[in-house]
Amino acid sequence: MILVIFSMAIDSHFLSAQLYKGFLSYILSFKTYTRLAPRYFKERNWTATQLNHRQRLRLYKDLLFPLVAEIKENLKDECGNRQVWKEIRENYHQLISERPDVELAETFFNSVIRKVFPGMAADEELMFLMEGHAVCEVRPLEELIFTYPSSMGLDAILRKILDDFDFGAEFMDLEQDIQLLISSVKKVILTRYRPSPDTTTQILKSVFYRNKAAYLIGRTYVGQKWMPFIIPILHGPRGIFVDTLIFDPNIMSSMFSFTRSYFMVEADIPSQVVAFLSSVIPHKKTHELYNAIGFNKHGKTLFYRDYLLHLEQSKDQFIVAPGVKGMVMTVFTLPSFNVVFKLIKDHFEPPKSMTRQEVREKYKLVSLHDRVGRMADTHEFEFFKIPLEKVSPELLQELRNTANSLLKIDDKYLIIKHLYTERKMEPLNLYLDACSTEEGNQVVEDYGRAILQLAQANIFPGDMMTKNFGLTRQKRVIFYDYDEIEFLTDMNFRIKPKAETYEQIYASEPWYDIARNDVFPEDFRRWMIGRADLKEHFLAYNKNLFDPSYWQKIQEKILKGEMIHAFPYPNEIRFRPQEKV
Repeated sequence: MILVIFSMAIDSHFLSAQLYKGFLSYILSFKTYTRLAPRYFKERNWTATQLNHRQRLRLYKDLLFPLVAEIKENLKDECGNRQVWKEIRENYHQLISERPDVELAETFFNSVIRKVFPGMAADEELMFLMEGHAVCEVRPLEELIFTYPSSMGLDAILRKILDDFDFGAEFMDLEQDIQLLISSVKKVILTRYRPSPDTTTQILKSVFYRNKAAYLIGRTYVGQKWMPFIIPILHGPRGIFVDTLIFDPNIMSSMFSFTRSYFMVEADIPSQVVAFLSSVIPHKKTHELYNAIGFNKHGKTLFYRDYLLHLEQSKDQFIVAPGVKGMVMTVFTLPSFNVVFKLIKDHFEPPKSMTRQEVREKYKLVSLHDRVGRMADTHEFEFFKIPLEKVSPELLQELRNTANSLLKIDDKYLIIKHLYTERKMEPLNLYLDACSTEEGNQVVEDYGRAILQLAQANIFPGDMMTKNFGLTRQKRVIFYDYDEIEFLTDMNFRIKPKAETYEQIYASEPWYDIARNDVFPEDFRRWMIGRADLKEHFLAYNKNLFDPSYWQKIQEKILKGEMIHAFPYPNEIRFRPQEKV
């Protein structure tokens, strides 16, 4: 009776209003950071661009933690009172129900309750887990897109497109851009389709900014179907220019990949922008598109929703993931689900000497950094529920042996206190064991490219063995083991001293001093690729990998404040591949 009276004294309307106020603060700040992107693009202020991106990534937790502290203070001993939370949820639902971003508001509530409610696993009764929302049709389509009918003519359409978007700078050579675009359209579309009266082109009014580029996302209705395209705009020393015209669906999909940083793009009604993107890149899941436009927390909610739906439909069990077992992480998967689950082990075998918190910091570093298409994005979960009947005996034993402190088991569920989810990829070492020489040569070329592109983003992978890399379905090499990751500028790339005396030549241990951050690139030759028919090609193609001076030059550029742009499409499709940005 005392507990009931005390619960009634808690003002659920006040707490709901607190929560809503916190969400409004988040959305306002998110939009403020996003709207700075075109300004920094105009000014070519790449340092501010990077800082702005990191600040927006940190924003969610920066606002969430003080709010959680306030809610806890008001709830006191009632943080785990289910009836109180039911009332808060209902009141909050009434506050957000008419918002054009209601789905984001629901996810914000989920984030708060998970932090306030002690030891809470996902709970459909108290959280917004399975609601789901169709596109909010509160804004007419013409407010979302520019439309260009075919009656205008190709030349006029392209001129109007570039005129409709103000990038705050003069074009380097507008006439040449127009002719290059016309040539591309004729080559890709007009050789296969004949325009008809219903042919039309649509482009999102919102510009997508990332790194040194701005992207226009559009589609053309021709041949009784929509043909999507992307126009990248770059800012060079002599002005802005159209870098290429992308029609290839694989390239477009890669540009919105889980391996790339989020775009800065204004989306007052996120569901409408996502719906348009879904028509342009149909193979992307909805949660991936929310991630891509910066709403990764809601992307996490949608991912978990997909996970729950998949569990209902699948009959297979979770198993230990194939591949070489890691020294730091235990990895498992559900074969029918395109995801792996990663837990930090309780104890690390030598030579690993870090702590669990240090590993978490490495993953946090990656989440805040430019992934340049070479590092996998992750979602971090606490108290993740898996039905016990879906866990294979072998996996349960492996988890108990390696990460027992993270496990909680009740009658129906295995609950994991902390884990990361990541897109499933084929381990590079397994692929290289089985592929043909021709296939292998292409992949080892990309393996070297991946490492150097990470270096240009100020990332040194540390452990660069092939078991720590995976392949996407497009055979793109991705790094996914972050426990030894470091900033490139913190490393010391050295030429290996040459032995001169008998004692030095036959010494069982290095006879020279080696600091913790010393790296000898020439040693990479010995272990990076073991398969004989691929090794020779790998060494010849990736010579820069083994040259300390090459690594040092990248460091110098980074230390001077230079932002090295990572092109998310092949160099060979650029209109002016020699043009620097």
